[in-house]
Amino acid sequence: METAVIVKVAVSAAPYSIDKAYDYLVPESLLDGAKPGVRAAVPFGRGNRQSEAMILSRTAGEKTPGLKPISRLLDESPVMGEGEIALALWMRARYFCTLYDAIRTILPAGLWYDCEETWKLLTDADTARAQAGRIQNAEAAIAALADAGGSAKLPLLREKLGESAEKTLKALERKKLVAAERIERRRIQDRSRRMAELRVSAEEAMTAAEARIGAAPMQYAVVQMLASAGKTSAAEICYYTGASMATLKSLEKKGLIAFSEEEEVRVPVPEEVEQGAEIVLNDEQSAVFRDVLARIESGTPSVTLLRGVTGSGKTEVYIRLVQETLARSHRAIVLVPEIALTPQMMRKFRSYFGGKVVMLHSSLRLSERYDQWKRIRRGEVDVVLGTRSAIFAPLSDLGLIVIDEEQEGSYASENPPRYHTREIAKYLCAKSGATLLLGSATPAVESAYEAERGAYQKAFLRRRYNESALPRVMIADLREEVRAGNAGAISRALADELQKNLEAGEQSILFLNRRGNSRMLLCGECGYVPECPRCTTALTYHSANGRLMCHYCGHSQAAEDVCPECGGRMKHVGVGTQKVEEELHELFPNVPVLRMDSDTVTQGHEKILREFEEENVPILLGTQMVAEGLDFENVTLVGVLAADLSLYADDYLAAERTFNLLTQVVGRAGRGGKTGRALIQTFTPENEVIRTAARQDYKAFFESETRIRRARRYPPFADFFTVTVSGGDEGRVLRAAMGVRETLKALCERPEIAASEPEVLGPAPAAVVRVNNRYRYHCVLVGKNDKPTREAIAWLLKTCGADRVNRGLHISVTHNMMES
Repeated sequence: METAVIVKVAVSAAPYSIDKAYDYLVPESLLDGAKPGVRAAVPFGRGNRQSEAMILSRTAGEKTPGLKPISRLLDESPVMGEGEIALALWMRARYFCTLYDAIRTILPAGLWYDCEETWKLLTDADTARAQAGRIQNAEAAIAALADAGGSAKLPLLREKLGESAEKTLKALERKKLVAAERIERRRIQDRSRRMAELRVSAEEAMTAAEARIGAAPMQYAVVQMLASAGKTSAAEICYYTGASMATLKSLEKKGLIAFSEEEEVRVPVPEEVEQGAEIVLNDEQSAVFRDVLARIESGTPSVTLLRGVTGSGKTEVYIRLVQETLARSHRAIVLVPEIALTPQMMRKFRSYFGGKVVMLHSSLRLSERYDQWKRIRRGEVDVVLGTRSAIFAPLSDLGLIVIDEEQEGSYASENPPRYHTREIAKYLCAKSGATLLLGSATPAVESAYEAERGAYQKAFLRRRYNESALPRVMIADLREEVRAGNAGAISRALADELQKNLEAGEQSILFLNRRGNSRMLLCGECGYVPECPRCTTALTYHSANGRLMCHYCGHSQAAEDVCPECGGRMKHVGVGTQKVEEELHELFPNVPVLRMDSDTVTQGHEKILREFEEENVPILLGTQMVAEGLDFENVTLVGVLAADLSLYADDYLAAERTFNLLTQVVGRAGRGGKTGRALIQTFTPENEVIRTAARQDYKAFFESETRIRRARRYPPFADFFTVTVSGGDEGRVLRAAMGVRETLKALCERPEIAASEPEVLGPAPAAVVRVNNRYRYHCVLVGKNDKPTREAIAWLLKTCGADRVNRGLHISVTHNMMES
């Protein structure tokens, strides 16, 4: 049999139920470029529709009948290395996603292609109508194409024909009455700029230009600039000399200058920072530094959990470890949980590493992220600083990964593949022999448990770097405030503390984890509450625009003062950051207040934080963005306005999240030389979580929480696999969820799974059962996250996805994460 070159590819169009590595034949004309890591266009499915694919491997083998050839290559060189392909395969098995879901997560969005689809008539409209037969909407489709001159882009046809557009067009395509032309365009193109340089020696060029200085003074100016500056962009030459491109082309014709193209890198312009002072570690920091450095030097994969009280100088330890990692010819990734933290951290890291450090996060423009990725891939960068997605930076010679505030939920992806950054980091360290350092004042219970049982190394920073005391914590009982007739969000005790800070010229941070003005509107007469028409949740009132908004689907409508049901007056119930801002202005007229939440950060996190620091704004009010990582010397007071908000949520992580938030936000006070204070407002001051957070007593919280979790079989003592079924018809969704439950129970009887004593719970509606007109029901498998269990769940997803009964429904799985 004839031999051929065959590649295995991941196809973007393959759903999870049929996702695998597919074999394709490599035509002779594409042999040189068809390498692993290169994307290609391939015919896929019965209709051979062109789909994007990633080449995973290449082998020589026998040419089998019916093997389809790849159509063309989309990359000139590989965009993924062997290690990244292996990571994608690992993520597919671990997170119940398609190969292409994993590949899209690893690569920057700027690399991806958008498909532009144009449909055209292959015959005249009358003939097409006659031959279309009984195809639904054929008349409308043919008319739309004829009106557009015989061809039209798919979005226009969807607009005219509705949801059935593609079904109708494909039916006409099968009768060869219409055809589709698909063109893939990359979202972000490489940018280049035209450069000019002397083609002859400077002396020769100057002599030639001087001979015509009177008739062509601009040519002389251009030659003079190139003689002194060397190779320069044509745009800069024209700007500084006043010459035109015609002048430069005239010099090119004379053989005096030559043009070339050079890549232009679009990256954020970094601000100037002073060189960082030499870091002097205290005894505790030095011990941690030496301990972790020894592991880096060993080249053996390891994980160290660094538990350090707020203000203990963890960042200084990170910087020293990165310095030593670079000195040993390795590279490092440093992750922070919030975009709001990157400006401060970036300034600090740039003061020590200059241009060797780059920043990656979702607020950068696509072009900036893409160009940063190219610089990293080329080896021009030694340190990557960023949020969750920066873990996929293509750094070679990885020696250290730091995850700061490792307990934060933002390190878990909410979209497929639903990965946790900590697990990706552990995988990368295991493959490269690197060290993973997890830092936190309040580690995730799972991380602390791993450290206690010896799977992670332990390190501690028990006192603050500047030897200052932890903030003095006070608790205000909001029940007493209600009895005293204070219905506002600011207790009398907190108002007094704020006044003291204003008089002393010191700053305050107030934390409330709810944006908007009021939680909802309520009719005092009949109890009517405006709800989102697409979600089963009350609308939140925003005073900035006078509208009611849904924080799940984005629905917005004007707020009414009069109840549409009975004509009664609508009342405002609950508070958000906008309402608190108004209350602060009433309590402290003419006192500047900055608000930082997702409604205000469109102007940029950095701008708000810089204004707070440089202009000494007295009060910063915010949501979770202000709760951690921020370091301002003049902040001496922190107020937690509603400690109970997250404490009684329907989620096994509620207590942990509340303890973490309280501990972290309290730690923002007193980080300079001044004594810090914190005031926690709560309706349940006797709650053990609030009391341990007020004492900054992580050990007591951890012991209490692990006792509860062990008894209830919560992580880390068991694993949760939450299977979510969603769709537009609640009855179909519930029936499918019941089918999932029965299948899970049957799978749990397999001997390799039954050994972990699994339990199946549900189905039950999600906390918000309808989001954007889609109903959601959960089934939960409580068991062990091992290979047999994952393979069984993968089989369940593929089987359910291939079942015609479930057509139109979406079934997904998350591990140890609760969906809101």
